[in-house]
Amino acid sequence: MKKSIVVLLHLGVWLIYFLMVAIVLAVYSRTDMNAINPMARTMNAFKNIFLFAFIPSVVCFYVYYFLLFRRYIQQRKYIQALIAGVGVSVMVAVAGYILHRYFIETGQVADMDEGGRKGRSTALSTIIVMTIIGMICGIVGWIIKGFVSWLNEMKLKEALKEKNHAMELALVKLQLDPHLLFNTINNIDSLIITDAVAASEYLNKLSDIMRFILYETKTDKILLAKELEYIEKYIDLQKIRTSNQNYVQLTISGQAGNKHIAPMVFIPFIENAFKHTSNKKLENAITVSIVIGNETIQLICENKIDARQKTKQPINTNSIAGNSIGGNSVGGLGNGLIEKRLQLIYNNRHTLAIHKTDDLYSINLNIPYE
Repeated sequence: MKKSIVVLLHLGVWLIYFLMVAIVLAVYSRTDMNAINPMARTMNAFKNIFLFAFIPSVVCFYVYYFLLFRRYIQQRKYIQALIAGVGVSVMVAVAGYILHRYFIETGQVADMDEGGRKGRSTALSTIIVMTIIGMICGIVGWIIKGFVSWLNEMKLKEALKEKNHAMELALVKLQLDPHLLFNTINNIDSLIITDAVAASEYLNKLSDIMRFILYETKTDKILLAKELEYIEKYIDLQKIRTSNQNYVQLTISGQAGNKHIAPMVFIPFIENAFKHTSNKKLENAITVSIVIGNETIQLICENKIDARQKTKQPINTNSIAGNSIGGNSVGGLGNGLIEKRLQLIYNNRHTLAIHKTDDLYSINLNIPYE
């Protein structure tokens, strides 16, 4: 909580306190209308209240607030806090009474008690009342301090949650990037011997991809146009592993404009499509469709499954709609990891449907713009 708000909170407490004192003085003045000098009597009453109540109240309030709360309440030592609070209140009340008597005996205010047994009884009653007043103000101090501490802890927990969220998301992203890098390097390596010029061109595309990964993905959102450019270059790099010109089809409909999305949301699904399409001679083995709407953007990614080929790891066969993918891995990048990243970014604001048949695996993802 900001210090200015804490100061205003304290000022509010003492404003209410003085308002109550003013009410007491107003009632006292009305009941003493026949006094010879009502103004002098009111001033004397104010001095009594100041010495009798206000000074003990302030001392107890701030001793409870700054010292006892930190030493006992925060440590959950409630019994010790109560004992210490009573002790502080009694000591402050005794000191306040002695100060009060000093002013009385010097004649600055009217004497309030007499000597002997009656005087001792009055002194004891006065100290008890001052102790109770001090304890009440001290408990109010505990309440205020507890409220301020609770808000500060909530703010700290929220900040830590955001930091943990950012760190977790960064760790997930670190697991994504190397996987893409290794695949593309292997693809270019197979081309260097047969076509050095094309390999050089693809190396430039890889350089652009690495620049994108290293710099553009550091933020929480990027321009949709840059993400689409990255996807196009990634697909171009994947095409070098086959001479089949119709191996993959990419269609983008709609205008990217100034729309923003989280970086590298679509590429894991596209990557998995290449991972699980082993027969590169199939026509339209992979189809990627991106539909840019006004409020959301949709990815439909389908890859054909060659029944004669067996994947090393089974693909999840459940048909799932909503935000859950199910299963932990489909080979390559695990579904659990993809799902975790989507959940961290969109927190149930996205929809994802996965469907698999004997010859086709498809995903349908809708995400809102950032």
